Amino acid sequence: MKIAIVDESAVRASIIEEGLAALDDRQVFILTQRDGLVARLREIDPDVVLIDLGNPSRDVLEEYFAVSRALARPIAMFVDESDDDAIAASIDAGVSAYVVDGLAASRIRPLLDLAVKRFNAFARLQADLAEAKGKLAERQMIDRAKRILMDSRGLTEPQAYAELRRKAMSTCRRIADIAEALVTAHDLIGEE
Repeated sequence: MKIAIVDESAVRASIIEEGLAALDDRQVFILTQRDGLVARLREIDPDVVLIDLGNPSRDVLEEYFAVSRALARPIAMFVDESDDDAIAASIDAGVSAYVVDGLAASRIRPLLDLAVKRFNAFARLQADLAEAKGKLAERQMIDRAKRILMDSRGLTEPQAYAELRRKAMSTCRRIADIAEALVTAHDLIGEE
């Protein structure tokens, strides 16, 4: 497992690294410079990113939230003080774990596991949502194609669907693809 630790303080980074000592087969990369951070993280391609910010300013938090949005990785962020706005912004940015006043070596491993599990759960939800949206868009396209066939040929809804299905089967394509082609052709011809 590749783990990137982002911390401008070598002392705090060593606390995090100590908490990871029990992990087998790990590569730890400590990044202490904010300049070029996203590029460096992309180069390392870590499995998990642990960011310790101590007591960051709003600008620094926003900069790290941009890092979180740019990477599709589990991210745990450690800060010294709680801030409701920062917590909400971290959730929006995709931070998997936002830990307030929790930098202790004994807590790092459980927090790492939490960040990975929350990231994976959120990724599954996003995939399910994308799939549902895709199916809905296909269903709407098929319904629109059926309406076109019903209006132009005087077919009933079951007949229009049967026509789309017949064409899909004869051309070895999906019904949604045939429906999209019909709707596109209809739009090009400009008939209402």
